[in-house]
Amino acid sequence: MRSRAQNSLHPWALGLLGAFFATAGSVAVVHADSDLPDIGNPAGVILSKDDEFQIGMMIVRQLRDQNQVVEDPESTEYIESVGGRLAAQTPDGNKHFDYFVVDDSAINAFALPGGFIGINYGTILVSQNESQIAGVLAHETAHIVQRHIARAVRAQSRQSLATAAAILASVLIGAAGGGSQAVEGGIAAAEGLAAQAQINFTRDEEFEADRVGMGFLHNAGFDPRGMPDFFETLSRRYGYEEGLIPKILMDHPVTSERIAEGRARAAQYGRPGKIQDSTSYALIRERLRVITAPHDTDMRAYYAKRLEMRNPALSDQYGEAIAMMQRGHPTEAAEILEPLVQQHEGVILLHIALGQAQVAAGQTQDGLATFAHAEGLFPRNTPLTVRYAEALMKAGQNKQAHDLLLDLFNNVEPTPSQIRLTALAASAANDPGDAYFYMGEYQISRGNLVLASHQLELALQTPNLTTVQRERYKARLQEIRDFLVLQRRQQHERESAENGG
Repeated sequence: MRSRAQNSLHPWALGLLGAFFATAGSVAVVHADSDLPDIGNPAGVILSKDDEFQIGMMIVRQLRDQNQVVEDPESTEYIESVGGRLAAQTPDGNKHFDYFVVDDSAINAFALPGGFIGINYGTILVSQNESQIAGVLAHETAHIVQRHIARAVRAQSRQSLATAAAILASVLIGAAGGGSQAVEGGIAAAEGLAAQAQINFTRDEEFEADRVGMGFLHNAGFDPRGMPDFFETLSRRYGYEEGLIPKILMDHPVTSERIAEGRARAAQYGRPGKIQDSTSYALIRERLRVITAPHDTDMRAYYAKRLEMRNPALSDQYGEAIAMMQRGHPTEAAEILEPLVQQHEGVILLHIALGQAQVAAGQTQDGLATFAHAEGLFPRNTPLTVRYAEALMKAGQNKQAHDLLLDLFNNVEPTPSQIRLTALAASAANDPGDAYFYMGEYQISRGNLVLASHQLELALQTPNLTTVQRERYKARLQEIRDFLVLQRRQQHERESAENGG
């Protein structure tokens, strides 16, 4: 799902370094003298797929810098697992897709250039089943596959490249301005300024994303009715606003026609058999309900009422335990979770929560044993490994934590927060060379190659490095310097082209 061109850099690092180039000029990916090949797809004339990836990565980095991404390993892994099933159904099933949860209570989701798809936690909370969530992600995945943003740029470029650049700039301004609605609204606004009427174009793209996405949804084993069902949820929630907001500025215009077409298309796939939601779906929904609640809201009261039912749901019991930990009652949380783990040994989220609760309650050895047992059952599971490493560091077992994180780092694409944790574990394990090195990797993930270079220079000055460490640090530093030289050369070429040579 994440494969890209082979290089000595990690795939994620390639994208992040490339994203840095996109920030060099005002919209550096639009070239007046572009010699990109025209292979019959008008979207490719203005933006190459690498250009799209760079822009998308830059926007995601800005969202992270503004704390607009839910940096929760458990929630991230879940949404990536659902998205991964859909991405596998695309024509290029090994294409890079990156699904993440946005810290926004509004019901919304959005696609960014290059395969980046955000879904607001509010969307997950109001969903009624997993196929509805998958339906939203399938629709956004189709936007990526159909390259709708690049096509919009191409459409506007018939008037001027400056207009095309304005559309891309609006994406960045939207991200900086605070959230997913601003991102898509910015694109729509730029289109509206450039061409007086783009409503049909936008509606056509939405219908196309519905049609293409529903195929992904069905082929991935979800109920295709999940997509129109969720549109109906949107209609009930926001339908009264349609007459007040210009359609061009609405992220996802929902009409009775669109819902009816979705239901008819879903019916063409036949009535699916019984499709069971994964256990993780309901648990993650309750987890997000707790961790995104306002700080002055005590969610224990909510779950106490829910648990009055005769046969309380596993998800509500899990939610209560997370709420207990959040309010400083880990012992009570552990008491809830221990029997649940015994009854549902195959549910990773329960093992993680129990280990955390035990460590927080001062039952450190029990907590570490819980994590060790779970690690044997689910090796290299990202949230489990991260939480286990955090527990080991809290227990003073820093070298083991560092080794555990390095194994994960070298086998699974890391997030910026995981890279930073790896650096902290190296420092705590008294390995300053690796601490500087991974802080350099963290700065790369944030797009700051100058600071990354500085961290690597400090790593090379660390005494008692092994030969392997020294060569690795030197090679990485040289890669960054080469990228910076290339960036300066490209910037000079752009300026020369703009000035007429």
